[in-house]
Amino acid sequence: MTLMLITGPAEEPVTLAEARAHLRLDAGGEDALLGALVTAARTALEAETRRAFVTQSWRLLLDDWPAKPIRLPLAPVQSVTAVTVATMSGAMVPLDPAFYEVDAKGEPPRVAAKRGQAWPMPATRLAGIAVDFTAGYGAPSAVPAPLKQAVLLLAAHWFENREPLGNGVELPLTVSALVARYRRLHL
Repeated sequence: MTLMLITGPAEEPVTLAEARAHLRLDAGGEDALLGALVTAARTALEAETRRAFVTQSWRLLLDDWPAKPIRLPLAPVQSVTAVTVATMSGAMVPLDPAFYEVDAKGEPPRVAAKRGQAWPMPATRLAGIAVDFTAGYGAPSAVPAPLKQAVLLLAAHWFENREPLGNGVELPLTVSALVARYRRLHL
């Protein structure tokens, strides 16, 4: 199973102005660094929670169909845009959306063939199945406040502590507490 980002978010959940205000910075001399830290904080927290914060497009590649419904590794899922299967020519052919059903609101979000249907076998042995989906809460304004605050705090922490601290793995406790209820458990 391989997960690939197709289209990243158009905006960050926290604006540069919000990050500057949080750090009490007046000048824009550090805007490039601060913008990079906000992006890094978002991606780190998305990985930590297994959630997409702002709308983005992803592709899940599979070698074979699982016996149970396909579990999408990110939430919240807005839609499944395509399920494609490799043919003998190597082309990826989309399946008719009427063939499968999507539980986008489930935990985890899932895709399954409808009752009485069987998934077609891919012609290739590796990465012959692709599930394209759109994930995220929507626009930056739709991102839950605790997640936005966690992005701000983590970016500020990295801004103030530019050298690695400790083992470099653990999140600051306040950030960890803010994202705790949003973490998706591995099943």
